[in-house]
Amino acid sequence: MSLSQLEKQFPSFRLIPDALARLIEGRLWVKVLIGLGLGIIVGILLGPDLALLSKENSLVIVGWLALPGKLFIAMVQMIVVPLVFTSIIRGLASTSDLETLKRMGIRCGLFFLVTTAIASVVGLTIAGVINPGEFVDREAVKASLMSEPAPAVINKTMQMPSLAEIPQTLLSLLPVNPAQSMVNGEMLQVILFAMIIGIALLNLATKKSEPIFNLLISIQELCMKIVSWAMILAPYAVFGLVARLTAMVGIEILAGMFVYMITVVLGLGILLGCYLFFIKAASGIIPKHFIKESKELLLMAFSTSSSAAVMPLSLETAENKLHVPPHIAKFVIPLGATVNMTGTALYQAIAVVFLSQVFSVQLDTMSYALVVFMSVAASIGSPATPGAGIIILAMILESVGIPSAGVALLLGVDRILDMMRTTVNVVGDLSACLFLKENPKIAAISSNANQTT
Repeated sequence: MSLSQLEKQFPSFRLIPDALARLIEGRLWVKVLIGLGLGIIVGILLGPDLALLSKENSLVIVGWLALPGKLFIAMVQMIVVPLVFTSIIRGLASTSDLETLKRMGIRCGLFFLVTTAIASVVGLTIAGVINPGEFVDREAVKASLMSEPAPAVINKTMQMPSLAEIPQTLLSLLPVNPAQSMVNGEMLQVILFAMIIGIALLNLATKKSEPIFNLLISIQELCMKIVSWAMILAPYAVFGLVARLTAMVGIEILAGMFVYMITVVLGLGILLGCYLFFIKAASGIIPKHFIKESKELLLMAFSTSSSAAVMPLSLETAENKLHVPPHIAKFVIPLGATVNMTGTALYQAIAVVFLSQVFSVQLDTMSYALVVFMSVAASIGSPATPGAGIIILAMILESVGIPSAGVALLLGVDRILDMMRTTVNVVGDLSACLFLKENPKIAAISSNANQTT
């Protein structure tokens, strides 16, 4: 009995839980946008610009306002590992043709690698043209950043392995202790373990694999239910986090970072345009139709800043609105939610150039090449949760000789930009689905596999 046959025995299973479907039908994204606007207003009232309250009282209030947002992020982080783990196994096990899996895996992996590298190059190019670092008071910024203790996120900076350490690093990608990898949130190890399990299940007798399939379906449905609970908090989370951001940073500092933010938004817009052009070329879906069919997903991705949180809606959109075959969607979407970070790679490239200008660090051709390589390498396996990109950025900065203390300058506007780059990441996931859907070789293999079963 195949996984698709087993799923027919579970009529209660939905790509989107009923609770989450009701939230979407109730225009959850509208409530989130309202929360965003109210958060900005409340943040201005509580911030240093108007000084209506003392700094201590303001911090206490925004700390409580941010509680739903922190709870939302904690729930997403709590569920991302089992959700990705079960989704990847089910995606692999949704077809019994190993040749299809091989071709999909190679083409999907190449698609993600190439688009992430292109995104990084686009980011470096547009930042080099606009030069956003020239529009801030560099001396004041350097004096402020060097005089304050580094934020906690910088202490998590990772180091790239040396040439002699690469063999051991590659070996460590295979999780010797999968449970420990799950506890530590080492997503690349989790993905590899899930792939091994999924392929092994395909080689087991049906009678032996059936109980595991049943368990996977139940665990994933449980994960979806928790995601739907987290999404209830989305409007309050956005309101609280944006209010806290605005109150702590202030409008003046946000305005000083305006050119940098515009540079990132422009770069993401170019990347989004490239995706829409690719979708039109690969599948014939015009941009207007694509945006119409995926509007709710894109708005929810913008609201939550998490590819993992919107994974159920991504699957629903790919399968039911863009008509991607289930075996492709269930393989690409969970993998893309963790591996595909094109928007993040573009943002990191622009941030590196911006901070190099702020700290007067000259970057040569090798430095730019290193930024592209590390953006691609570090994005793979990073958690699909809010704020993961800023940790990766700290590692890249150190590798090219830029003080990682510069991350503190970006933290104030990172939340807003995180929402935008997550949206582009999700579009990239759907693009990969349509790319594999329209690939004639994969389509022929899939058709033969379906006829055989």
